[in-house]
Amino acid sequence: MAILEGKVALVTGAGSGIGKATALKLGREGAAVIAVSRTQEEVDATAAEIERRGGKARAATCDITDDAGMKQLVAETLGHFGRLDIVVANAGINGVWAPIDDLAPEEWDKTIAVNLRGTYLTIHHTVPALETAGGGAIVVVSSINGTRTFTSPGATAYTATKAGQLAMVKQLALELGQRKIRINAVCPGAIESDIEDNTEHRGSDEAGIAVEFPDGDIPLTGGAKGKAEDVADVIAFLVSDAARHVTGSPVWIDGGQSLLR
Repeated sequence: MAILEGKVALVTGAGSGIGKATALKLGREGAAVIAVSRTQEEVDATAAEIERRGGKARAATCDITDDAGMKQLVAETLGHFGRLDIVVANAGINGVWAPIDDLAPEEWDKTIAVNLRGTYLTIHHTVPALETAGGGAIVVVSSINGTRTFTSPGATAYTATKAGQLAMVKQLALELGQRKIRINAVCPGAIESDIEDNTEHRGSDEAGIAVEFPDGDIPLTGGAKGKAEDVADVIAFLVSDAARHVTGSPVWIDGGQSLLR
């Protein structure tokens, strides 16, 4: 039996990578999925794939940093599906990775806006709907960077946002628990995805420190990156009733990678 039958899930950044894999997984597990992205073509493809497999889906384009846009997105979700039970705050960027004295204020601000403001607005606007449904589950996609590892040259803005996301999850676990809403974080390591497409590396030699690793950068896979589906499977567990007593918890999905760093 599908573990999410009758549930409605909203997934941001669902056009590719972890977000797409998660939307497809939740759809296979019986949830109706609102697949959200800034790119219409990508998110249309995600929704169409869910429907081809017999699921229910709706594609939506939205900038997660836009307050009015996110408010409207939730209103449209409720208008179409009548409820909301699951939220996956996945959308984010790597942004610019550069030495701190070379990182421009506007580059810092963009990473903070997308990764922290976007996560805040996603939760801010969906919590009332989750509470109306009698409770629900939120998963925030953080990273090993900023939570366990700090060895990516120039990634100060990115690691600050990922640490901030995990702090939000722990803070909100207590606040939202009283409203029957669980919130957890997943912290992926190296995963096959398109996130490098929105990453600019600058001055890595200057910001980096040489680190010598044992053979096999990722012990569990002999160095091979994980799959987006590896993250999606954990998210599906965290939003299901099987994780009904789990909240405020990070799960590192990295094959042991972060334990080496």
